[in-house]
Formats: sequence, structure tokens, C-alpha cells
Amino acid sequence: MAIDLRKLPPLKALKGFEAAARLQSVRGAAEELNLTHPAISHQIHTLEADLGVKLFARQGRNVVLTEAGEALYPSVRAALELLIKGAEAVKAQNANPALRLQAYITLSIRWLASRLSDFRAQHPDIEINLRANNSAWEFDEANTDIGLIYSRTKMPAHVHWIELFPSRVYPVCSPQLVKEAECPLSVQQLENYPLLMVSTEKGYWGWDEWFVSLGADEQLRQSPVVVDTLAVALEMAIAGQGIALVNGPVAEDALAAGQLIRPVAEYTAGNGEWGIAVPKALLNDTRVITFIDWLKQQASGA
Repeated sequence: MAIDLRKLPPLKALKGFEAAARLQSVRGAAEELNLTHPAISHQIHTLEADLGVKLFARQGRNVVLTEAGEALYPSVRAALELLIKGAEAVKAQNANPALRLQAYITLSIRWLASRLSDFRAQHPDIEINLRANNSAWEFDEANTDIGLIYSRTKMPAHVHWIELFPSRVYPVCSPQLVKEAECPLSVQQLENYPLLMVSTEKGYWGWDEWFVSLGADEQLRQSPVVVDTLAVALEMAIAGQGIALVNGPVAEDALAAGQLIRPVAEYTAGNGEWGIAVPKALLNDTRVITFIDWLKQQASGA
């Protein structure tokens, strides 16, 4: 339904009317609103002329509401309070910008993205700004509030660390790739299949380190297919194009859906930890604590 704005009284005059009525003083209203005495008098006269009634009567050095003024005041007061409430709500939203979340791109795609709708459903008032990357492993505290990262080093004293997932490194592949073989395969048999290597994970975990840690040959007998993210390697593995080496929960959903299998039973511990990094100064922010608690709840089922 459209609003007939022509019926509105002069809005600018309502502030002067409300203040004068509440303070019973035109001079007091002028001081409160940082205006001159004549300016408030002009606002009141403008409003009276628009309504066709007298709103104030003089009583000594003060002013008091007439019967018409008494009838108008509650509506003006309620309208101004409603406007203030709406404006404060908008300011509060600006005062609480989106939480900035940092996460490795494969963890974002393969684990976090499918779960964030649950957080939004539970906490629609908390906005999350997710920044996924495929090369920066360190916590970027200059641009991030919460880091969901893999770390091999101890956090600085001003950063709080919460271990989230066990660091387990193991191969995955499509069941179609090894359908002719009897699984589980031996570790050595893996080299009979194409292996997928992620360039950005060099120095964190890789096939050479994985084979050596299990007592296999020190050098691979084949040249793996090299891609730039584990997300790509997992897509290729699901498509039956090779065996990917994963760390953490990134393959859990695909394993549960039967898209991937573990062709060998062996796994190794990674050389770091999956966890949450957050500046200690933010630990009194209820939004931060709410999101961390939600992450821990989600991880407990991973």
C-alpha cells in the first residue's frame, strides 16, 4: 500500500516539537538540538500552521502542551524512537562486519562449503567471508579473523591454536581404477597405477615422503602427474585418472559416497596439524567463539 507523503507533517519540525514538549522549554530544546531559540520557534510555528492547531501554551517562562499537543506527542515520540531503533540496527551491522575466514582451497571445496549452510541456518545474523587459497599455508592475521589451516610450526604467543583434525596422509582413488585388482593393495603395488602429485604441497606431504616413511623405495619409479591443487587431484581421482594422496578430512565425503576408496590400508601421520588459528584479542568476540564452536562440532564427525 502506497504512503501518501503529502499527509506527513513537516518532518524537520517534529524534532523541535518533541524536545520542547519533553523539556517544556523552547530554549532548552534549542540547546539540546544545537539550534537557536528562533529556529525552534519557527519549527513549532511551521508545524502548528500545517496542522491548523496550537500545540503549546506559555506558562511563565515555560511552555506546556495544549490538548492538541498532548494528543500528538505520543505518536511523534514513538515515530522518532522507531527511526532511531532502525538507524541503530544498521549501525550495529556495520560495527560487526563479516567474519573473515581463511582456509586452504581444497578443504573449502571438499569439506567446508557443503557445511556452511548449516551454520547460516543456525546463526543467520553472523556473516562469513571465506577466502580460499591454494598456496598460502601460514595464518594471514592481517586480513583474516579465523584461520582454518595446516601448520608445522608453533603459533606466535598472541595467536590461539586449536587442533581440529588428525593429520593422516593416505591414498585414494576411484573404485573403477583398481576394479581388476584384489584390494587392499600393497604399498609397492601403488606404483603400477598413475599417481597424482600436488605441487603446492611440496615440503608438507608428498609421494616420495609417504613411500619412504613406509619403508618402500626411496625414489618413485614413475613421474607423477603434477597439478596445482588437491581439489584438481581429487577430481581426477574420482574420474579414474590416478591415485591422489590426501591429508585430513578432504576426501571423507567422497569416501562415504563411494566415489573414492582407500586402495591400501596404510597411512602415515603428517608433519603438522590441521587446526584453527585466531588472535587471542578476538577470543572475547561472541561471533568468533560461536563459529569456532561450530567448527569443532562439525570436525567431531569428520
